[in-house]
Amino acid sequence: MTDNQDMQKCASGAGQNERAPVETEQYTGLNRLLHSDALQAILRHIDDGTLSEFFDDWKWIFSFSRKYKWIIVFYTVVGIFGSTLSLGSAWLSRTLINIVVGQQRDKLWLLLGAMLGMTAFSLLLSSLNSRIFTRISIYVSNDIQGEIFDRIIDARWEELSRYPSGDLLNRFNGDVGTIASNAINWIPNLIINIYTFGITFVVLFRMDSIMAWIAILSAPFLLVMSRWIMRRMKEYRKRILELNSGMMSFEVETFFNFDMIKSFGVFGAYSRKLRSWQQRYKDYSLDYNRFEIRSRILLTLVSTTVSMAAFGYCLYRLWNGQILYGDMAFFLQQRGSLSGRFNSLIGTIPGMLNSAVSAHRIRELVDLPREEHDAEAYEAMRRIADDGLTVTLDHVRFGYSAEKEIYQDLNFSVGPGEIVAVLSPSGGGKTTFMRLMLGMLRPLEGSVTLTGSDGRAVPVNADLRRFFAYVPQGNSILSGTIAENMRNVREDVTDEEIVSALQTACAWDFVSQLPDGIYSSLGERGRGISEGQAQRLSIARALLRDAPILLLDEATSALDVETEEAVLRNIICRHPNKAIIISTHRPGALKLCQRIYRIRDGGIEESALDDVAPLLPRSSGEAPEALQSNKSEQEAFLREQAARAVPTSPGAPYTEDERGWWMP
Repeated sequence: MTDNQDMQKCASGAGQNERAPVETEQYTGLNRLLHSDALQAILRHIDDGTLSEFFDDWKWIFSFSRKYKWIIVFYTVVGIFGSTLSLGSAWLSRTLINIVVGQQRDKLWLLLGAMLGMTAFSLLLSSLNSRIFTRISIYVSNDIQGEIFDRIIDARWEELSRYPSGDLLNRFNGDVGTIASNAINWIPNLIINIYTFGITFVVLFRMDSIMAWIAILSAPFLLVMSRWIMRRMKEYRKRILELNSGMMSFEVETFFNFDMIKSFGVFGAYSRKLRSWQQRYKDYSLDYNRFEIRSRILLTLVSTTVSMAAFGYCLYRLWNGQILYGDMAFFLQQRGSLSGRFNSLIGTIPGMLNSAVSAHRIRELVDLPREEHDAEAYEAMRRIADDGLTVTLDHVRFGYSAEKEIYQDLNFSVGPGEIVAVLSPSGGGKTTFMRLMLGMLRPLEGSVTLTGSDGRAVPVNADLRRFFAYVPQGNSILSGTIAENMRNVREDVTDEEIVSALQTACAWDFVSQLPDGIYSSLGERGRGISEGQAQRLSIARALLRDAPILLLDEATSALDVETEEAVLRNIICRHPNKAIIISTHRPGALKLCQRIYRIRDGGIEESALDDVAPLLPRSSGEAPEALQSNKSEQEAFLREQAARAVPTSPGAPYTEDERGWWMP
């Protein structure tokens, strides 16, 4: 296990501890009657003094919607006007019914025209409101996602690595969507619902106070019933989402490891696992559907009972001649509207809390410590970068935790024109060593600096990281064309420069055979090419960065010995001023290095080729004679390298002399 995998395991374990299930809390106060999770959350915030955090979360949400405040005000005004028109249209319908029943033909066409006009205008306002809401939601969602993306990219690697990638994606997409919708419509909908509820109740109360109280008192009764059902539905929904996530994870892992499944011939076992997931999902979905049907029947029966009570009261009044048919229709329609608005008002509480929770999760990412920047130092060093830079680790002490200290006293330096190798057992800290040089990890003690030809040492930071070109372990090729992959590190690079870099990395031989050359498309993680070809493309991409320091972290592990040597010789020949640091176990690479370092006992020490034999793979370094041969080749290569003049221009064409020197 590498130290990178170790770190991910620790982060994953921390995430699992954070996601441990919490016992269901008891309902308190008035909430003993309502059993509302949302109301209980508010009561808890009040009790433990964290209500200020709740308001801080909403202040943060409003900071994004503030720039759209006048559009939101317009949205609210249009909503209020639309509700008024809807109520007015219902009132006209009531009057129209009464006119028809009373056969008052003189006003019939006038009222009918007015009602149709108001309905059309109300529809227009509703469509306008929907358009405005959609546009603002997209703007706010993009604003939040853009800021979060920038903060995630600029967050310190060590703190960010504590969050599993799935959790980051869930926050980046799901939580942002929740915030974006409520940031726009929560206050406008609250105002519109309060206004509509109030004006509807006033109109009903003026018509008949008993009618108004029947309408409003039926709403809490339905609410209590629906809250109990919604809690059960929430439990079912949560379980179904968990099953869906588990099945999706299984499918992703299966397709990602398709080669392994086919090679072992275990297709049948995975097919049975899929059907097992499907069976669990089917059973729970059908159980959920059964509950939904029962809930719907119960709510319908309760709602019908209340409606029949209201209908009976209306019939009684109509029988006694106290109201007309239009009054009865208006009352029954607005009773449903009043109950609906009441439920909408109560429903704003869960939405408000969900947004606050999502905002808190997003703010955790936004508030992550940011990387250090020094634009002035970067500009100063950029002017002398062509002369080469020296990276130095001075008495560095580092550990991911107090229990896991990897380095106690790390001292290392490599300068322009040097190529050195760093070795350690698997999981010994090579990748951590690379990240320390890149400034992605901060030492507990000591310093990591870059020094230019002016002798000024500057601590490594996010800006100075541009002077490094890094080829990490594993496949880092992205989907898209080869040219797009190359231009990820330099957007202005020409096709000729891409071809030159591919030639240096010994990748042009296979790229030139592709139907579209550098514009051939690759699948996700370089699907369509081999691991060795992907590594050569990654090296070419790093060379296009044209940085003074090149870091190769097991970057040639999938290459054969001849190709590996050719790639390294090409780099040394065409980029003689680079400082090159290789993490490898391959003897063929070691013989090209001027120095070999071994990580051990919390530090690093220079070693001879003989001393690192135990760290080399048995297949490549088992015989003492072979190791001695590599040592002799190393000495001969270094003497030849020192004696031979090499081209100073990275883009200079090869001469016949040079071709004979570095090519097999």
